[in-house]
Amino acid sequence: MEMLIIGVSLWSLVHLMKSVTPSLRGSIQNAIGEGPHKGLVALTLLGSLALMILGWRSTPAEFVYDPPTWGRHANMALMFAAILLLGAAQGASRIRQWIRHPMLTGVLVWAVGHLLANGDHKSLVLFGGLGLWALISIITVSRNEGPWVKPAKIASFGRELLSLAIAAILYVILVFIHPWIAGVPVVAG
Repeated sequence: MEMLIIGVSLWSLVHLMKSVTPSLRGSIQNAIGEGPHKGLVALTLLGSLALMILGWRSTPAEFVYDPPTWGRHANMALMFAAILLLGAAQGASRIRQWIRHPMLTGVLVWAVGHLLANGDHKSLVLFGGLGLWALISIITVSRNEGPWVKPAKIASFGRELLSLAIAAILYVILVFIHPWIAGVPVVAG
């Protein structure tokens, strides 16, 4: 469990530095240089991902609450929405006309979905922690950016269909690799 907590904490702290403590981030960047700073951030984030995966897999589940019976099905639907939101953050999309931070919103949707499907303590740490990070990031980044100006560029209908197709393919891939990442199959067989 310690690895999981450290991984979620590292991920959150490194990401929040830009929006919560920009002067500290700037000081570190000035002290070591932009390239080494980016490398250090990347290595820290990769390390945090490894700690989260290893921590998750090595911690036996102790249940804290009973998730609703419909939670697993809701999670499967919310996962498609989360993937679509993550994709919308990568370029022009009509979604960006309604959602200011589609990537962070996608992480939040992912976290809520998994909390609806899982009621154990390691789920609370991983999904609750990353969901909280995404929510804090949405608030702090929005505060730093000022009033929202919707993007002028809107994706074509063909681009939106392509995004849906890519999201569907990624969804299927994630269903198949989920047992190797999380140690839990999405679809009980």
